[in-house]
Amino acid sequence: MARPGNKIIQAKLVLLGDMGTGKTSIALRFVKGHFFPNQEPTIGAAFFTQILSLSEATVKFDIWDTAGQERYHSLAPMYYRGAAAAIVVYDISSVDTFVRAKKWVQELQTHGNQKSVMALVANKSDLEPKREVEAEVGEQFAQENGMFYMETSAKTAENINELFYEIGIYFLNIFKTL
Repeated sequence: MARPGNKIIQAKLVLLGDMGTGKTSIALRFVKGHFFPNQEPTIGAAFFTQILSLSEATVKFDIWDTAGQERYHSLAPMYYRGAAAAIVVYDISSVDTFVRAKKWVQELQTHGNQKSVMALVANKSDLEPKREVEAEVGEQFAQENGMFYMETSAKTAENINELFYEIGIYFLNIFKTL
């Protein structure tokens, strides 16, 4: 809930990444606090809202969770256009999803909002024994592309709230400069 007298910042946020990386699970864990092990694939996009109260302001996230299937790729610009933040998600146990995440980052850099906050999220940290993408590789790619990096697990809730908190702090800092 918003604090009395606190300014409210509304921010459009988009989740991008390959099918099965856990984008919907990240959103549902943040918004509803739940994890569903057999989450159905998203068709087109799903929309969620969530309010995050910070000390200096309240951030109201309008979250667009895009479908990861290739056949829906052409719809993605409709969702990331005008987004204040983009979270590009890959699965630590699948190098293919990391390769695809890199392509999403390139697409956002070319066609997305140049002032948006971008986060690279290595999801499914609970699958450490099956890891195919080392944290250092993701961190380096994020750093080279002006993004922040975080490892999460929607299943265990590891770093989910922290991810959105960090994005909220970025918004506050951007908001202060306007």
